[in-house]
Amino acid sequence: MGYLHKVSDLSALEPGQKPGEWLPYEAGFDKTPHVFCANRAYDACNWLLDPEEQAQGPYCFACQFNRTIPDLNDPKNLERWRKIEIAKHRLFHALIRLRLPLISRREDPENGLAFDFLDDGPDGSSPVMTGHDNGLITLAVREADDDQREHMRVEMGEYYRTLLGHFRHEVGHYYWNVLIRDGGRLESCRAVFGDDRIDYQKALEAHYANPPSDSWRETHVSVYAASHPWEDFAETWAHYLHIVSTLETAWLYGIAIAPRTPESAQYSSPALSADPYLELGFDEIMNAWLPLSMAVNSLNRSMGLQDFYPFVLTPAIRHKLAFIHEVIRETQAKL
Repeated sequence: MGYLHKVSDLSALEPGQKPGEWLPYEAGFDKTPHVFCANRAYDACNWLLDPEEQAQGPYCFACQFNRTIPDLNDPKNLERWRKIEIAKHRLFHALIRLRLPLISRREDPENGLAFDFLDDGPDGSSPVMTGHDNGLITLAVREADDDQREHMRVEMGEYYRTLLGHFRHEVGHYYWNVLIRDGGRLESCRAVFGDDRIDYQKALEAHYANPPSDSWRETHVSVYAASHPWEDFAETWAHYLHIVSTLETAWLYGIAIAPRTPESAQYSSPALSADPYLELGFDEIMNAWLPLSMAVNSLNRSMGLQDFYPFVLTPAIRHKLAFIHEVIRETQAKL
């Protein structure tokens, strides 16, 4: 099996005439010879390159955005990197399905998208901070260790902390640059999320010195979103990706929700009839998400696990999600 990013799907393969060549069974490919990404040698990627892509280098569409990977001489780092790549490739699947622009650092050295996966210094010195800087997303590889990530989740008072969540949040900053700052939407975005010209460092310092009261729950999807409009946008962007990506899975499995309760009509939803990434309207997405998230939360509780989506989407938060939905739909319409 191999993933074909141009159709966003896995395909069965048969060996080609030359060693290392594979012929996809996916319709429309006429069994054109493909090769696996070079990172398959590390069991870190299952994406394929067509002949045109092979002429540009040995890395697939997703892996070419890597600028720095962990030092694989450290035996722990190979497993960490594999986990990181699973999350990053799932992110790229969503961004491709949403038909969002993806400009690499090679194409735009100053603002293009790139990833640095970095380890802390010896004995924990010089700890790496996960973050974003003009398209460069840095991820601390310790986040791939479940115990470290859970420790940080509890220490930061977060409901949710995953590698995929980090990627979805940080790429939200990248798309704020691309679709808001450079897309002529600054004023409309400020009307929804607030004035981003507020000093960012001072806002973060004030946020951690005096965390907001529970009033943030009415207007922000997380407490961190209340720290600054940039973080509010990135957190809301991440949640939009959480929602549409999960709904895509439900759509492909034909999942319908019909609980046996007196309020069943209120909490029911038929199987989705259209692609959440491209076709559903915002109200349709929200109407599908509420019963699905309630059902899966209940399933998790039956297994003694945390809620899979422990968030409440108030009208104010839904308004912010709707803004992101419209920006994405406008971007798709221009293709």
